[in-house]
Amino acid sequence: MLHFILTWLATAISLIITSHIVPGFRIDNFTAALIGAAILGFVNAIVRPLLILFTLPLTILSLGLFLFVINAIAFWLVAALTPGFYIAGFFSALLGAIVLTIVSTVLYWFFGRISLS
Repeated sequence: MLHFILTWLATAISLIITSHIVPGFRIDNFTAALIGAAILGFVNAIVRPLLILFTLPLTILSLGLFLFVINAIAFWLVAALTPGFYIAGFFSALLGAIVLTIVSTVLYWFFGRISLS
């Protein structure tokens, strides 16, 4: 249970950090980040695999680069479903998804180090 809570908090903090880095990406408060992190987990578990399955031929033809577009679409969906979470356009969603991946990786590594101590 502790791992789940740390992952959820790390994702919420990653969303806030990403909102400070990416133009056209805004989160109003920490509550919106927590809700966005929960919805992002749901979208990544349910919706994203379906998008990958339906666009598999296009993903194969693009040598996997279309996965960036799928991540941006999933991210845009999260923003549409979360109050207080705004993404200005597709390119902000695309850049936000890339930055969020990098920031989340660093934070998960950091929180993983803490939970092992």
